[in-house]
Amino acid sequence: MTTTQNDAIYSILDNNLSRIAGIQGAVLLSNDGIKLSAYMLERDQAERVAAAASGIASTMKAISREIDGGGVIRQLVEMDERYLCIVGCGAGSTLIVVASRKARLGELGGETVRAAQALGEWLGTPERSQAPTA
Repeated sequence: MTTTQNDAIYSILDNNLSRIAGIQGAVLLSNDGIKLSAYMLERDQAERVAAAASGIASTMKAISREIDGGGVIRQLVEMDERYLCIVGCGAGSTLIVVASRKARLGELGGETVRAAQALGEWLGTPERSQAPTA
């Protein structure tokens, strides 16, 4: 990604996620677990979170397919000290948000979904129209 793309992604993340009480960081990753961008996390930590969380996201998508659940909207992992919110950003990426237990779950989930929607629109590529066949 170019610096301009990273700046745009950071701006989208900051505009949405800075409102969350207890926000500790976020990672935007490709569906194969590669970190695309990070917000408030060190590079190495962001890469490890991206790799690990891609497995969780992939597992939930597989379970949803198996039970005809449709698209997975959001996953929330509650830990003793943190929350982890995982949301798909269109077809090719996933947003992982880390917050302390001070975060209000409704706010965490809502702002994460809004950020993911904004990223999905920004990252989205218009479908190619098929060339006419002769």
